[in-house]
Amino acid sequence: MHGLRKVRGLSAAEAKRISEQWLSRVGLADKFDSLPSQLSGGQQQRVGIARAVAMDPKVLLLDEITSALDPELVGEVLTVVQELAQDGMTMIVVTHEMTFARDVSTRIVFMDDGRIQVEGTPRDVLSMTNHERLKAFLARIELKLH
Repeated sequence: MHGLRKVRGLSAAEAKRISEQWLSRVGLADKFDSLPSQLSGGQQQRVGIARAVAMDPKVLLLDEITSALDPELVGEVLTVVQELAQDGMTMIVVTHEMTFARDVSTRIVFMDDGRIQVEGTPRDVLSMTNHERLKAFLARIELKLH
C-alpha cells in the first residue's frame, strides 16, 4: 500500500482496495497482513509482482524473477506472469526459462555479450539453426525446439 499512498497519492481505503485486489489476483489474498519473513520465496515474488502492477505501469520490467527460487516454486511465479500476459500487460522479461519465453512471448531477443544477436517471433528465433551462439545456448539449457 505504501507506494500507492506515497507515489500515487491514493487514500488509505483506495490503496487497501487495490492492494487486496492484486494480492487476490496472484493467489495471496490470505497474506494481506503477513510480513515478508512469513512468506516463501515464491510468495515473495508474487507479492512483488502484485506491488508492481498495482502501480499501473505502462510496461512491467521483470529480470530473472525465478532465478532465486526452488524449482517447485518457479511454476507459481510463471503462472502469474503468464496470466498478466494473457490480460494484455506489456512486459519485458529477462529469463533463462526458454520454454516459458516460447509459450508466452510475442517477441524474443537473444543477447550475448551485451549485444542483440537475434530477434524475432518465438517460433523464428527458437528454430534458428544457423546461429551458432544461439544454438549452443539452447543446447546447453536442453530446450526441445519442436
